[in-house]
Amino acid sequence: MRKTSARLADGREIIYFDESDGARRELHDHRDLPERAPGSELRRDPLTREWVVVAAHRQGRTHLPPSDQCPLCPSTGDRRTEVPSADYDVVAFENRFPSLSGDEGRCEVLCFSSDHDTSLAELGPRRVRTIVDAWADRSAALAERPGIEQVYCFENRGPEIGVTLHHPHGQIYALPFVTPRTATVLASARAHREETGGDLFEDVLAAERKGPRVVLENEHWTAFVPEAARWPVEVHVYPHRAVPDLPSLDDAERDAFAELYSALLGRCDRLFDGPLPYISAWHQAPVRDAEARDLSRLRLELFSVRRAAAKLKYLAGTESGMGVFINDIAPETTAQRLREAAP
Repeated sequence: MRKTSARLADGREIIYFDESDGARRELHDHRDLPERAPGSELRRDPLTREWVVVAAHRQGRTHLPPSDQCPLCPSTGDRRTEVPSADYDVVAFENRFPSLSGDEGRCEVLCFSSDHDTSLAELGPRRVRTIVDAWADRSAALAERPGIEQVYCFENRGPEIGVTLHHPHGQIYALPFVTPRTATVLASARAHREETGGDLFEDVLAAERKGPRVVLENEHWTAFVPEAARWPVEVHVYPHRAVPDLPSLDDAERDAFAELYSALLGRCDRLFDGPLPYISAWHQAPVRDAEARDLSRLRLELFSVRRAAAKLKYLAGTESGMGVFINDIAPETTAQRLREAAP
């Protein structure tokens, strides 16, 4: 993989990840851009002790542009975009409208392909492997920034999720705090170790591999629907080796993930005979807390709000108000349907 870094017209960083060592990319951004947006603000809820990000400048971000005005497509002679080059494989750059910026973190966009009309499910294992390498590269680099406590790589797909740009892409957030979800899971892992002497994630994985909810597995990874799934479609993907984060994966594990994940995404799109809206979220260990890194385990969680071909799950009173999820579909049924959605 060839990695090339440059700066956009307003000073933001852009990094090309190319599958050919001979690739040459346009590094000069010819646009005349305004000054970068003001920073966001962190506020702490005194009742939950959780951080809330106030990013009022994002109200003016690009929203569902026509395909010929997509800012994530390559630049052409008569139209300049966020990517100066006329082509690319995978590219990362600082978000022009970041939720977090300056001393409060960093937000990057990761484009999976220069093809506006494709999807990650259609790109195949070779491209997914390149994306894994890009995730790992950016996770390692962002973890070294002062004040960063956790790096979060994720993809939002589909208008039902709230996506504002249809070009295939994900995002990477460098957070100045440990997320509430991570803190809760770490507390459970700590309690499990104190009570049983075991590793929570190892024990969950071992139990799921013996049960009826496995969807796919290979030598290095298992994808399963969790026993207490909150969402109508929810799949967790665990590595068989306990590692804290993406940079810790070896070449064999990265290759195996690319194969399994490509197959999983294909099954997800066949589930309702159309593109599945989903959020795909990497859970990585906090970057500075040694105990937390020892307790944590890298894993990916994919979930969708679609519960039937023409029905969505909306978070209503119990979910939004109290955090108590009600799943209309048994996890065992979802796992069976995904197994049957093989090509």
